[in-house]
Amino acid sequence: MAQYDVIIIGSGPGGYVAAIRCAQLGLKTACVEGRETLGGTCLNVGCIPSKALLHASHQLHEAEHNFAKMGLMGKTPTVDWSQMMAYKDEVINGNTKGVEFLFKKNKIDWLKGWGSVPEAGKVKVGDTLYETKNIIIASGSEPSTLPGIDVDEQVIVTSTGALTLDKIPRKMVVIGAGVIGLELGSVYARLGTDVTVVEFLDAITPGMDAEVQKTFQKILKKQGMSFIMGAAVQDVERLKTKTKVSYKLRKDDSEHQLDTDVVLVATGRKPFTDGLGLTALGVEMSDRGQIKTNDHWQTNIPGIYAIGDAIDGPMLAHKAEDEGMATAEVIAGKHGHVNYGVIPGVIYTHPEVANVGMTEDALKDSGRAYKVGKFSFMGNGRAKANFAADGFVKILADKTTDRILGAHIIGPSAGDLIHEICVAMEFGASAQDLAMTCHAHPTYSEAVREAALACGDGPIHM
Repeated sequence: MAQYDVIIIGSGPGGYVAAIRCAQLGLKTACVEGRETLGGTCLNVGCIPSKALLHASHQLHEAEHNFAKMGLMGKTPTVDWSQMMAYKDEVINGNTKGVEFLFKKNKIDWLKGWGSVPEAGKVKVGDTLYETKNIIIASGSEPSTLPGIDVDEQVIVTSTGALTLDKIPRKMVVIGAGVIGLELGSVYARLGTDVTVVEFLDAITPGMDAEVQKTFQKILKKQGMSFIMGAAVQDVERLKTKTKVSYKLRKDDSEHQLDTDVVLVATGRKPFTDGLGLTALGVEMSDRGQIKTNDHWQTNIPGIYAIGDAIDGPMLAHKAEDEGMATAEVIAGKHGHVNYGVIPGVIYTHPEVANVGMTEDALKDSGRAYKVGKFSFMGNGRAKANFAADGFVKILADKTTDRILGAHIIGPSAGDLIHEICVAMEFGASAQDLAMTCHAHPTYSEAVREAALACGDGPIHM
């Protein structure tokens, strides 16, 4: 029986990062993966392919709307869908092969197949049993759907099917105005699809800053996306030539229908733990199907750990990565660290949306005294030159100490800009610390400094 110090089940961002960190710390490591390629949902059918399509469709948008303004004249590009799919697949292949190379470099064994845990200290892959001192469950998540909706991944699709459609649909209905629905909806809207988003709640991107929500929805509407808010989807029926979506408005219980070519069900994700044998093993689970862990990512069964989408917390690849590294360090006898108060969230539409820390609503509810520093990208020279002046930076700081409590950005490169604030928050910095730090000109990052200045005497360029 092969013996290891650690076996990780799942090779997504949490799993493969945990495996690499374990190997770096001198632990004999293996990783179980049932797919033909490493990288999990994120690299194969999630984060990476969706970003490829977001990038490609944004280039088309720029050619259609902004090239002529810059003196770039000529015929607007047409879309070769098969070539765009080939480009997306090439991006996936490059990333998954990269993880495979890192496994070889770090001498990590890839146990090919679907794993289960028959007992503590043992992992079964196919008919082979492996012995290990520690097990890390990094099995990730899968799309959740609504009762009565039969997903076929051809016409009624999740994010997985939306990345592999045979052709660009004329009409698309997106059920759910969260991150996945808005990102993929914006891809197809830029490619010419008539996109309608149906959302149960009264605001898009639940949990985000209310001011960002309103601004974001207004920008997406300007880009051609339609929204039906406060609507409960009752049924999705696939007919011969079309698909019918039936919904009921919560405000008056009135019933309505939409005809469409494709329905994207983007109602969130749920932990994927099927077939692992956790119930028989006695692993404690939450009511939502998440694996319960303590502060060191340990389950109630000694030697079994869990990370990423399979446990509580935001279902974010970078959160899983942090937990993977931290758990590896715990197993190696070190101190694993994850600051859950400083995990950024990003939506990769155009403009991007990013946030970290507390929202203004949460601060109001807590009764904590705070101040707001805000700066519009309309006052940023680089943003105006690049036709990217929509949006703003908003910094929330403690009214007494000036310590940064949260930040919310909608605008160009928001997903990169947010990390300056993440680092500041990790070190307990004040808004004044950011305001006193020299920022290169002309850059988008100047908007962050201006928002920090707005927490004090006021911004310079607004």
